[in-house]
Amino acid sequence: ILHLYFLPCVHTAKVGKTSLIMSLVSEEFPDEVPLRAEEITIPADVTPERVPTHIANVICIVYSVNNKKSIEKVSVLRRPFTVFCRFGVTCTVPLILVGNKSDLVEHSSMETILPIMNQYQDIETCVECSAKNLKNISELFYYAQKAVLHPTGPLYCPEEKEMKPSCVKALTRIFKVSDLDNDGILNDNELNFFQRTCFNTPLAPQALEDVKNVVRRNMTDGVQDNGLTLKGFLFLHTLFIQRGRHETTWTVLRRFGYDDDLELTQEYLFPLIKIPPDCTTELNHNAYLFLQSVFDKHDKDRDCALSPEEVKDLFKVFPYMPWGPDVNNTVCTNDKGWITYQGYLSQWTLTTYLDVQRSLEYLGYLGYSIIYEQESQAAAMTVTRNKRIDLQKKQTQRSVFRCNVVGSQGSGKSGFLQAFLGRSLQLMPEFDFLGPDEADLSCDVVCLVYDVNNPQSFEYCAKVYKKHFMDSKTPCMLIAAKSDLHEIRQHYSLTPLEFCRRHKLHPPQPFTCNTSDVPIKDLYTKLTTMAMYPPQEALIKIVASRI
Repeated sequence: ILHLYFLPCVHTAKVGKTSLIMSLVSEEFPDEVPLRAEEITIPADVTPERVPTHIANVICIVYSVNNKKSIEKVSVLRRPFTVFCRFGVTCTVPLILVGNKSDLVEHSSMETILPIMNQYQDIETCVECSAKNLKNISELFYYAQKAVLHPTGPLYCPEEKEMKPSCVKALTRIFKVSDLDNDGILNDNELNFFQRTCFNTPLAPQALEDVKNVVRRNMTDGVQDNGLTLKGFLFLHTLFIQRGRHETTWTVLRRFGYDDDLELTQEYLFPLIKIPPDCTTELNHNAYLFLQSVFDKHDKDRDCALSPEEVKDLFKVFPYMPWGPDVNNTVCTNDKGWITYQGYLSQWTLTTYLDVQRSLEYLGYLGYSIIYEQESQAAAMTVTRNKRIDLQKKQTQRSVFRCNVVGSQGSGKSGFLQAFLGRSLQLMPEFDFLGPDEADLSCDVVCLVYDVNNPQSFEYCAKVYKKHFMDSKTPCMLIAAKSDLHEIRQHYSLTPLEFCRRHKLHPPQPFTCNTSDVPIKDLYTKLTTMAMYPPQEALIKIVASRI
């Protein structure tokens, strides 16, 4: 619905505002024109864009082409017009100059009006028309609708004769998303995919060459290796805007999720996804294929790892850097400390499990729904069934599980976690991953870590277990960390082994990462098995694996 507001350029009436509206609605000049027109809905079938025009987003400054004073009044414009919407917010709206009564003169007022249009960028266009003989009446409302649907203001600065920085930034992201092989050039296949994505039709081979030839004639580095460079891509959109084809650029921007302020919309970044209680979220097969393609196109040296420069390049389509340096300590890396392919996918898996909204946002920046031609990023997600059903059926369809690691300060939690990544003992800070009063205890398995060389360490684990997990169905495993050191009797009423027997837990599992060898993965396999199966089933599976 489009909102039109007609203003005269002179203090008296009779410039033809009401006649213009009546002529469009009735498609004939009225014999008797009312002093003012009440609020009118202009039907969609009489306007070129087929959009019903009702209430005001555009201000039409109406002057009479046969009245010199009326024309002169146009030049007194000094600032953009503002209107108050129904929510009480003041907003700037585009202007259209309307020269009415063109049937009464043989000359045009454009020579006088053009300098004014060049001076004020808020003026979208000027239309000379006649309410009496219906000349350009339909075109007037076409340009009014175009000013709202495809405004110039956010895209282009007439004074500088170039696109605005926000428009350049948005189109640069669109170029990088469309550059499927990340070689800095849109080849014919990529251009055709882009064209089909935005306009639902590919370009004919000759049309492709014509586009590139236009760029070649105007830019020395706009075409490279017979493909369109970023400079060439931006030049084409500048050309579209300068030639009045704003709708082309707006179609591209909106297809890639941008709103009128050239910001990605909330609907695009955070599509609706329903996650019932006790269900989790995982990436599906297509999502992993997409993420693999993103990794491959940025792993330019083909070493199956992302260097800091390659990571930075990958996230150039983001408004901020989503991964901090801590990521390198929590996922698999190579001997240079660079994130490996496995580590890269692990981080995506973790993000999706812990914060699906953030994962949806990230996939939105990367253009998942566009590249895979899906309605939204929600198509990349699998919502697992209720965990209670898994327990009843004694089987699970999930592939991602959560293990909470619990232990007192210095008990060896960090070493245990680093060993999972295949790393031996490293000097790094300990983190208290879970305290006894922690509210979020939801997980699939609990790992209770104590230091065999610290007599106070086991008591912490025993208290946490009895307070939070003794009456739950969450399986628990005790880890006797630093088992390479001398085992000291714990200051607790029961020994760790006696505690496990009393509470029907597996005996404490010895572990050390103080070795030059790569830590064994047996403990992690046991934890995964316990997470996947109910407690009774887990015991059977572990015994069977030993046999």
